[in-house]
Amino acid sequence: MKKTFPIITILISISLVGLIFFQLLWLDSVRDYKERVLEDNVIKAAGSAGVRLMEEKPALLFPRKSDLLITNERLRFDFRKHTVVQRFSKDEIAKIIKDELAKNNIKNTPFEFAVTEGTLTGDQVESENFFKQYADSAGNLNHTVMLEPFTGSNMENLVPQEFLVVVVPHQKAIIFKQLIWFIIGALVFTTIIIIAFYVTLRTLFNQKKLSEIKSDFINNMTHEFKTPLATISLAVDALKNEKVVGNKEKTAYFTGIIKEENKRMNKQVETILQAALLDKQEIQLNLKKLAATDLITNAVNNISLPVSEKGGELIINYEATKDVILADDVHFTNFVNNLLDNALKYSKENPVIKLTTLNVNNQLRIKIEDNGIGMNKETLSRIFEKFYRAHTGNVHNVKGFGLGLSYVKSMVEAHKGTIKAESIIGKGSTFTITFPLAK
Repeated sequence: MKKTFPIITILISISLVGLIFFQLLWLDSVRDYKERVLEDNVIKAAGSAGVRLMEEKPALLFPRKSDLLITNERLRFDFRKHTVVQRFSKDEIAKIIKDELAKNNIKNTPFEFAVTEGTLTGDQVESENFFKQYADSAGNLNHTVMLEPFTGSNMENLVPQEFLVVVVPHQKAIIFKQLIWFIIGALVFTTIIIIAFYVTLRTLFNQKKLSEIKSDFINNMTHEFKTPLATISLAVDALKNEKVVGNKEKTAYFTGIIKEENKRMNKQVETILQAALLDKQEIQLNLKKLAATDLITNAVNNISLPVSEKGGELIINYEATKDVILADDVHFTNFVNNLLDNALKYSKENPVIKLTTLNVNNQLRIKIEDNGIGMNKETLSRIFEKFYRAHTGNVHNVKGFGLGLSYVKSMVEAHKGTIKAESIIGKGSTFTITFPLAK
């Protein structure tokens, strides 16, 4: 598992990066293709618009009867002035260009245009923002079409040369609009893949943690049962000894050892079974209005002797003036006793354990402090997990299955309370429990 986990992580990461990279390449190639198509369509539309401007509203090939009295000079001038600029209004030119753009799949797209004689400074008609957009050549598509004079008249050379300039601004915005669904689809599916990747890694990581916890639990359970079984085995062998068989005092001593070790194993089995019941939420609490101080005193009495034997000090401060809560006397005493026992187990020489009760915002707060070895951040974040114990290599100087604090948290929450742990390595730990007061 230790080797497989990083290999799977690396392979999935490489696959994910590769997938994103090729998606970006694909989107870039599609963008290039769309830009070329847009440019070709603008060129086609501009060319078609130019043809229409030269074909529609042709100049008179023959003068009307009313013009027969006009001199040759005046007739010659009339033929010269039939340019696109003079034959079409600005709105008419705009409509023709818009129609041709629509025919070439460029619909609802803003554009600017100008029709000029010779140069941009000559006689011309242009749209409102033509010069501004024409100057911005970087982000716009510009195309110029030379308007060929219509044929079929001897006056072809008399019409000034004209140019149609079409500008489609914001080329990138148009391309982005066309690609928006491609981009959204790529982002959605990439996000789904990333989430699946995260869930997979998290599942693998949890499985790895469960495997480690299971191994630790088996090791701890082996050590917990190995000692009493060895003691019982030695006691049984001693009872078979001829010198012991007839000695009632020694027989009682060794049978007492067997009984105590048997109780010890039963207690361990009960702890495991109790954890299973907590999982199934089958533990029923007998909640009654009780004085928390009395229950805490019972737990303190249980731990006072072991603290004295270790040369420690137990400091009790009952500062709470209101201490009546809804509690199950057995389980309440048990989890307070567990916290005190932990404070003693993980203490150095000459332990100092301080228990304080106080009232805060119509609540009862119990604070248990010690000067023990403390915990790092990782251990502190996981101490309430079932079967979890801080890694100490193969050294099992502190007995247990890692179920005590899990039981404490479950029981505190069952009493509608909260528990918080704080710790500094080498300086000790503090557990703060808060319960609502009984009404």
